[in-house]
Amino acid sequence: MSTAEVVLVDLFDPGYLEYNNNYTEPIKHVLGISEKHYNRNIPFTYIMCFCGSPCSNEAQNLFPGTSIQYLKGLTNGYKIVRDSSMAAILYSIKQDIDALNLSQILVIMPKNRRVQMDIFVECLFTDIYKFTFYPFEIQAEKNSLNYKHGKKQVGDDISCGNLREITVRSIQTHLETLPSLKGDIVILKSYLIPETTFLHGFTTRAGGISYIPTLSSLNLFSSSKRRDPREVVAENFRRLGKVAGFDPKTYSSVKVDHASDVWIMGKSEPDSYDAVVTNKKGVTIAAPGADCIPILFCDPVHKACGAAHSGWKGTLLGVAMATVNAMVSEYTSRVEDILVVLGPSVGPCCFTLIQEEAKAFHDIDPQCVREFESPKPYVDIRRTTRILLERWGILPQNIQDDTVTDKSQNVTLCTSCHPDKFFSHVRDGLNFGTQIGFISIIE
Repeated sequence: MSTAEVVLVDLFDPGYLEYNNNYTEPIKHVLGISEKHYNRNIPFTYIMCFCGSPCSNEAQNLFPGTSIQYLKGLTNGYKIVRDSSMAAILYSIKQDIDALNLSQILVIMPKNRRVQMDIFVECLFTDIYKFTFYPFEIQAEKNSLNYKHGKKQVGDDISCGNLREITVRSIQTHLETLPSLKGDIVILKSYLIPETTFLHGFTTRAGGISYIPTLSSLNLFSSSKRRDPREVVAENFRRLGKVAGFDPKTYSSVKVDHASDVWIMGKSEPDSYDAVVTNKKGVTIAAPGADCIPILFCDPVHKACGAAHSGWKGTLLGVAMATVNAMVSEYTSRVEDILVVLGPSVGPCCFTLIQEEAKAFHDIDPQCVREFESPKPYVDIRRTTRILLERWGILPQNIQDDTVTDKSQNVTLCTSCHPDKFFSHVRDGLNFGTQIGFISIIE
């Protein structure tokens, strides 16, 4: 426990205050627990407690002089966080922890709250955070978190399944109240894809609730290696769906492997694939990108569509052509009818590979590589994609990329060059956010 960088003390039990006037006894108890493990050098501590509305008026009486005297023993500091929602409390504390880039957390809590705390941690944190739990049970006659006086505590008769449902909903309710960051959601649309038949777009980074700088704000991917938890990303999707006009429950994204496998929706789903095609109406398919190209495909004649994730490896492996081939073989699409749009991605201005890797692009077309003789040449994966698609039979005028004459219609902007608009792995490093390209057939 001595490795913890921050301590959370869970005194959140609405039922406790029905029989006790303040938190003096439980604070005395849990601080005694802390001192045993830290020899008085207790890390910064958050005291989490229930407070109904109006919270500020109640709080004055919950921590009388005796309680404050105990808290002064926390020489590294403390903060009392009060709210009627545990989700709001934990999310507020998480923002503090993330601002300081901390990850080792000790939680001191009543035994009967461990199951619910596990659910909160699962939904609001990722594997980056390392939690240690110290459950306790106070045996005092009255001043006890477990004290009962003819009434039942909150959660006594709630099954694990219902507790999960209630807890997750409380998290969602809180996240829905948060303001959007960096302005409103902005969706880029292609002039090539007919809006009467297809719903589509490429997302930018504005309008979500993700607050970590490299993920702010409309991050659309949750990873165990990043600090954006799944419920925050789910809220971003809810807001995106509301603006874009699709139901997040019918959304399906590729499972990136940086290869060229294609999932034909309706058939057995592979463990990983970098493209998906469908002719089902009302289902939104998507490909992520944070430098890699999100590519959208559509056939207005046979009403089929596809989405592909094309990084430099997928480009060379032919993921774009594999998507076209899947539409031809599964939906009898004709190559000359298929429209292809390349979304925001890293441009040749910012993307480099070592010379051995760049050679494959140079072999396709020398103009796909700049400064080829240098140790790290600049590579144009967009131009390479266009060349390969045209060789496969896609008509040049049916491909939209950064070669468009009217730059106001350009959706293939460089993700690395536009930090105000897009996330970028090249620019931001490992803790990068994700945007998507999405498409569906209108019902």
